[in-house]
Amino acid sequence: MYRDGYNNILLRSMSQNELRLLEGHMERVKLPFRMNLERRGRPIEFIYFLEAGIATIVARMPKGRDVEVGLIGYEGMTGAAAVLGDECAAHECFMQMAGEGLQVPVAALTLAVSRSTQLRNLLLRYAQSLYIQATYCALSNVRSKFEERLARMLLRCHDRVKGDTLVLTHEVLAVMLGVQRPGVTLGLHILEGESLIRASRGEIIIRNREGLIQRTNGSYGVPVAEYRRLIGTDACPRGKTTFYIDPIAR
Repeated sequence: MYRDGYNNILLRSMSQNELRLLEGHMERVKLPFRMNLERRGRPIEFIYFLEAGIATIVARMPKGRDVEVGLIGYEGMTGAAAVLGDECAAHECFMQMAGEGLQVPVAALTLAVSRSTQLRNLLLRYAQSLYIQATYCALSNVRSKFEERLARMLLRCHDRVKGDTLVLTHEVLAVMLGVQRPGVTLGLHILEGESLIRASRGEIIIRNREGLIQRTNGSYGVPVAEYRRLIGTDACPRGKTTFYIDPIAR
């Protein structure tokens, strides 16, 4: 299988020699909604290079005080901790939007990384992009108003799908944002009233992406730009605007 046969950006960024180290161990699998890809404190068994769908990395506290700290779509992979030399997952990781991907045993990936400095460097740069994503999640959670956080979340999901329809329920968004469901419903109504989205049962349609970016008040975009810098290609589907207001320059 050639690089052009993949939708995953990391796989498409690998040389043929790097791909050969992995392809004999790859298995294409369906990734249904809510499928667990990693469990906190447990050994990482498989790495998943997502081809479609969205996985969320969730940090958990007692009494259901969970919050999303990272999203993974066709631009990335699960199990970045294994590239850093850790055997266990620090957080939960599960599918929030069903899709498919390439499953690779963690032992096979670890061996491939040990044989190729170029592959190791690529995956380490991706791990750095996840770290940047997590830090901006923390910044947004503390400094942004709820509607700004909601707009940012919708954009981050929009980055990882083709088209403008997000298959997301209010309950899913509540988990990802670490809030109660009524807060999500109110926030969606506000964004819909501003003609930025159209919300219906089980799906959200992005109507004005540029306006949604402006609505984030500068909290969206830096991780997108940093991914582009680190990996050398844009993580956002072609044709989708990725400009942002730099919060440092404001």
